[in-house]
Amino acid sequence: MRQETPGGEIPVRTRVQPTRRRVAMDSTYFKRYRMEVDLTAPRSAPALPPGYRLVPWNEAVLDVHARTKFRSFRDEIDALVFPCLGSLDGCRRLMREIRNKPGFLPNATWLVAHGTAPETLQWCGTIQGIAERGGGGMIQNIGVVPGHRSLGLGQCLIERSLAGFRMHGLRRVTLEVTADNARAVRLYQRLGFRRVRTVYKVADEATVVA
Repeated sequence: MRQETPGGEIPVRTRVQPTRRRVAMDSTYFKRYRMEVDLTAPRSAPALPPGYRLVPWNEAVLDVHARTKFRSFRDEIDALVFPCLGSLDGCRRLMREIRNKPGFLPNATWLVAHGTAPETLQWCGTIQGIAERGGGGMIQNIGVVPGHRSLGLGQCLIERSLAGFRMHGLRRVTLEVTADNARAVRLYQRLGFRRVRTVYKVADEATVVA
């Protein structure tokens, strides 16, 4: 079975009821926004907080991306919308699928690390990007691990990824975000993303917590 590939998302813990539409006794639709940014305008890259660094893509860090993705999303609403995010094996399958896409862009795929010594090294954030047919790009996931949030890491990951898309001559980049993730929606809007479409992701009722 083909693995689902969620769009870009910064997980934010929330107690509000997810915006969803019940369509059958065994199905629920989660409301999501597709957002797009124009890369032709000048952009500035924010600095990471002291002690943090960006780590570029190489084949050796594929599993690091998967583990960081799992730690970022496992307790969040997006693990309901995309059950693959709720298990380490699911995140590993998802990362392999993203890596194997024809449009996978290493220059738009980054990690954030804290510390350098092996005993203190922490992987704190992840982002992946692909080029799509038609000349656009899409951010696959943006995850920041609890304990490292509210430091601007998500913004730094997004800007570095967008720079990678621009290196490939792409002029627009899209992502998707669950509507109830208001904090992420505000961040994307602040970074120049605008809503271009509302979509609904169907999830099995067994995965939905009332």
